[in-house]
Amino acid sequence: MRIHQLIAFSCILAIPGASAAPLSAEAPPPTGHAPAYLVREVVYNELHDHDSHGYWRYWIERRSEKGTQLQQTVETSEGPIARVESANGQPLSAASRQEEDSRLQHLLTSPSEQSQHRKDYAEDEHRIGRILALLPDAFLYEAAVFEPKSEQMPGCACYHMRFYPNPNYPAHSIEARIFHAMAGDLWISVDQKRLVRLDGKLQDNVDFGLGILGRLYKGGWFQLERTRVGGNGAGDWKTQRLEVHMNGRAMLFKTIARETSEIRGGFEPVPKGLSLAEAAAIARHTPTAPTAQSAALVTLR
Repeated sequence: MRIHQLIAFSCILAIPGASAAPLSAEAPPPTGHAPAYLVREVVYNELHDHDSHGYWRYWIERRSEKGTQLQQTVETSEGPIARVESANGQPLSAASRQEEDSRLQHLLTSPSEQSQHRKDYAEDEHRIGRILALLPDAFLYEAAVFEPKSEQMPGCACYHMRFYPNPNYPAHSIEARIFHAMAGDLWISVDQKRLVRLDGKLQDNVDFGLGILGRLYKGGWFQLERTRVGGNGAGDWKTQRLEVHMNGRAMLFKTIARETSEIRGGFEPVPKGLSLAEAAAIARHTPTAPTAQSAALVTLR
């Protein structure tokens, strides 16, 4: 597997959400091994998300050296349907719109393409589960600090703790080796015990094949922010910001970079059980668009 494919582990961070047992906002975390307790509770809630979560339509705005791209996404049980709407703040040209329509039409009429779409979605979900399962044992955590009004998470009471690699954890898989080489900060919602924010930074170079096949360089970092959507009950938890900035080299000393900067918003519920064709029809409708508030996620953080 090529090194640039390995860096795509960042897709694990597009985590959906669901309800969880409440934890008193006025009380400190449980005594004893409080950090480990909280992390295990959060991982349990995240891994059991699909038991009750809803489905949503939302926009994703991606920024890169090539410019900005806005796409509409509609979730289904067979994976999300995405349609690009604009580039660099301008509507797509007629030729680009036709290309997007042709791409979607091919997916909707090709059984093999649909099968691959479902397979890719299932693999992403499994990868999410594998990485989340690392959190309780692969890291050591400092004591949780209660932040009722955090500058990091405005409007959300959180427990905040720092994490760093557990030297006794045997990181055998490639995913585990990359993730285990990080240290950073973790924020957990007090009332829902859900992952709210996760910041990580590579503490050392990560070599593959003794450095012959490739290397990720020390200092690479990612940041994930999530928000609760929906007004009924606990609602769902969705990713609202993702930053991934990794650099390294692949075989034959080819320089590589993984640069992801995106925000998500405009979350609107869609019916459960949508087919891919129904989701594509929704994605073609007049889209929601980023607001000045959503843009502040990029400029102020």
